Amino acid sequence: MCTDKKKIEMRKPHAILVPYPAQGHVIPMMELMQRLVKHGVKVTFVNTNFTHKLVTDAFSEDEKLNDLASLVSLPDGLETGEDRNDFGKLPDAIFRVMPEKLEEMIKELNAKGDDFEKVTCIVADICMGWVFEVAEKMKIRKAAFWPAAAISLASLFCIPKLLEDGIIDNKGTPMKKQMVQLSPTMPAISSLEFTWLGIGDLKTQEILFNLMVKANEFVTLADFTICNSTYELEKGTFTSYPEILPVGPLLASHRVANQIGHFWKEDSTCLAWLDQQPARSVIYVAFGSFTLFDRTQFDELAHGLEMTNMPFLWVVRSDMVKDMKNDGYDDGIKSRGRIVGWAPQQKVLSHPSVGCFVSHCGWNSVLEGVSSGLPFMCWPYFSDQFANRMYISDVWKTGLVFDKDESGIVSREEIKNKIELLLGNDEFKVRAIDLKEKVAVAVSKGGHSDKNFSNFIDWIQEKGT
Repeated sequence: MCTDKKKIEMRKPHAILVPYPAQGHVIPMMELMQRLVKHGVKVTFVNTNFTHKLVTDAFSEDEKLNDLASLVSLPDGLETGEDRNDFGKLPDAIFRVMPEKLEEMIKELNAKGDDFEKVTCIVADICMGWVFEVAEKMKIRKAAFWPAAAISLASLFCIPKLLEDGIIDNKGTPMKKQMVQLSPTMPAISSLEFTWLGIGDLKTQEILFNLMVKANEFVTLADFTICNSTYELEKGTFTSYPEILPVGPLLASHRVANQIGHFWKEDSTCLAWLDQQPARSVIYVAFGSFTLFDRTQFDELAHGLEMTNMPFLWVVRSDMVKDMKNDGYDDGIKSRGRIVGWAPQQKVLSHPSVGCFVSHCGWNSVLEGVSSGLPFMCWPYFSDQFANRMYISDVWKTGLVFDKDESGIVSREEIKNKIELLLGNDEFKVRAIDLKEKVAVAVSKGGHSDKNFSNFIDWIQEKGT
């Protein structure tokens, strides 16, 4: 009996981490993995086969994981060659195939007869809510992880009330355009900008809305809910939803380490180019892993950047534009700008030569920009990016928004004029620096996020299942 008790006390907790298979979800959960292993927690990180290959192929040559971390993968239910960016197909395929595969994997780990392998808890992305059902069935403790802003999670929690009040129909479609305040302490958001809207056609929207409804049901099974945000950024939301515990920002830069989890290889040569530019002179332009441009919009952006007469660093993914060809702006790019396929973004944003961030307002990018004290030019593309834009322009007042013309294009003149307006007003920079300092306090010892993370670690390290 004493021997068995001693084994239990010596056993390290073993957490399974399951992100949704999109870069904006994988990166913060991989940072969570890094934090957990630093506290002596063994972690098995479960990607889909497809994202596992993207992530490991993008590792730098000197990248090495802690011995307590292991990366594994499971099939996502789609065939080779099928489009993983098709939001109408992927969630259903995952739900059809992955629960059984995950259960089998956990049984195999637990059957090894090694106390250090036995799974003691599961941490899953809320968009993979079915994981909580698997954990419940297997009597394993479970925690929910939300990689985005708390306000977007609150909109999910409010779906039953939104339906009851007639603000949306049973497919998630708004009944009319109106401003909606989810609670008295929270900023109002447009009914046209809920998280599940603006992605694909109406059928895709319905599939995603149903995914959110299911996630709402599954998350009630979780013992703990943590969020990659901070009280200082979303006081109103965390006041209204105290069950959501902020532990962010989860950024590698806070550990003075390299970020992992991105799907493209980073081009670090741009850092040497930044070294040659004057302080706060460079416009950094990046639109994340999903944003697509048609050729007309891409050309307008290229000309607009050129017209600023300022140096710029522009991230252009290989799949970002169809039928791309330059339209007379090549010389301007060569003389003032630098284009890369993917950049080490946290290092770029913290570089002293960068003066502002032209962004799609994905939450990871927002946190990285805020933590670097930069003002934003906002160009949201879909989903929660519109709520994030609202924070930047309306609540924090650390940035401006590009406006589209009557044909739905952000013109080169609009791009030039707004960037000049942003950089010509020091108040944006002052507010951005102030916000940076507040967020730094949150993750420092004794800050809101630090305390919540310590409580989370204590929960993981509780003995037994």
